[in-house]
Amino acid sequence: MSGLRKLHEQAHGKAVFKRRIDVLSRTIADFLPKNAKVLDIGCGSGTLAKAVMVLRPDVSFEGIDVLVRPNTDIPVKEYDGYNIPAPDGHYDVALFVDVLHHTDDPSRLVAEARRVAKSVVIKDHNRDGLFANATLRFMDWVGNAAHGVRLPYNYLSSSEWRRLWFDRGLRIDRSVDELGLYPTPFGWLFDRKLHFVARLS
Repeated sequence: MSGLRKLHEQAHGKAVFKRRIDVLSRTIADFLPKNAKVLDIGCGSGTLAKAVMVLRPDVSFEGIDVLVRPNTDIPVKEYDGYNIPAPDGHYDVALFVDVLHHTDDPSRLVAEARRVAKSVVIKDHNRDGLFANATLRFMDWVGNAAHGVRLPYNYLSSSEWRRLWFDRGLRIDRSVDELGLYPTPFGWLFDRKLHFVARLS
């Protein structure tokens, strides 16, 4: 396990972090409507949002997070992790990037996102295929445990995601599940269609 952990730590080094931001910013930028006002839920430092705005200067971002970091790249407000502090339909897009699997009840937070935005864009994981759950838990632990991030390991299968969206009155407008977040050879183990981006309305 220590060798695998070292492999993943190398894959999450500076070069791959930059690759992740590059890939996700291009993907998300392509999923946003023109002149969109975006709420980035669980935005962290806002680095990804800033990268999207470089590609799409017509869009604007605000962020919320349970822990507001100093010197964020976008305006960020604190929230309780459950209730989004915004009126109904205030945003064009609510965005989640690797946030929902850190919650106990992703359905509740998706419902809140649907309330405050016209559409919802989600980047998360599919718990599909052999060893998917173990791989996702490993990635989560290596990437987040040292930073004190809460790890409930609440991954959903693609069919569970679809059921959640249906239950919340959302339909898929567009989705991709081949993102190429990791370079070869890391992608052979850590991509495998375990990641997706979907736009819902």
